[in-house]
Amino acid sequence: MNTLFVLLDGAEDHDIPEFGGKRPMDVAETPFMDSVARNKGYTDGREYTHLFLNEFLTGHPPELPRAAIEALGLDMKMHNRTAYRLSPAYIRNGTIEWAYNMEELHESLTSRVLENLHLLGDHDPEIEFFLNGRAILTMDCDDIPDLPSPPMPAPHKAVPGALGDLIRKVTDEDGLTVYPWGCGRLGNQSKIHDCMKDLTAISDSPTALGICASLGRKYKFVRNLDDRFPVAVKAIENTNVLLHMDEVDEYSHQRDPIKKVKVLEHIDGLMEKYFSDAERIVYFIDHGTSSITGEHIPMTVPFWTSFDTSVTKNEKVPLDSVLPRIMSLRRG
Repeated sequence: MNTLFVLLDGAEDHDIPEFGGKRPMDVAETPFMDSVARNKGYTDGREYTHLFLNEFLTGHPPELPRAAIEALGLDMKMHNRTAYRLSPAYIRNGTIEWAYNMEELHESLTSRVLENLHLLGDHDPEIEFFLNGRAILTMDCDDIPDLPSPPMPAPHKAVPGALGDLIRKVTDEDGLTVYPWGCGRLGNQSKIHDCMKDLTAISDSPTALGICASLGRKYKFVRNLDDRFPVAVKAIENTNVLLHMDEVDEYSHQRDPIKKVKVLEHIDGLMEKYFSDAERIVYFIDHGTSSITGEHIPMTVPFWTSFDTSVTKNEKVPLDSVLPRIMSLRRG
């Protein structure tokens, strides 16, 4: 019997004043999860999803850089190439401020990038956009700059070479542009835990997809949240499934706790609609994301299972051994 792993990305949070000091997970009405996820444990979160997922699935932190992982998740060319994660950001007054509320601006930003991509022509560029102006760029290029990463503002650091020229050309009068981070090439990857021989990742995020791709497992890009569920229903007939809910994290970055509560409740309704008869469900969280500051919160995070495991009630389990413990039965 296969297992459904439901990743509520960034679901943990700070106490929210407008919720009377409660967190979104406490406020959200999730009767289906509450009824089926009866066995609860804890582990250490990680600052980013790729760090958590890689250690969760293999027992080891990733050796691959973020951009290279995501390039794999988008089926991009990576042989002897360098990958760059491009995120919308405002560069002004010597500071990088990452832009998350891009619903009305991402199309014009994307157009400016594509119009100026010829500046990278000597490096055979390939680019894929995936969410509100975010993109992965791969090139025949040896530049692997060490640059600031989201979500917190950081001092601006100039990007070298032709890529720096592109960023400056794309920047509009308000300072909005794309900025690279997580840059690098493919490297070594650890072996997935023996208890997870078959796995299909379903997500709108190349992060989760790329981790599974790097491990030689199946992955399906499904942009719309609701559309992921029927795809998961079909996939779980043959493999374990990792169903990734990136939207929870996204609304936290937008500093919108009300949207975060609503999407948690919507996910719960979809779980009941599509998986009311599922016998093996695992809910888990990779890190907190503050709906107050928009930043990731490294913290202890919970996981819940709908079936018996070797994890005792409220036990703190090291991240590198959570998956084997979940997949093994309690003895005695």
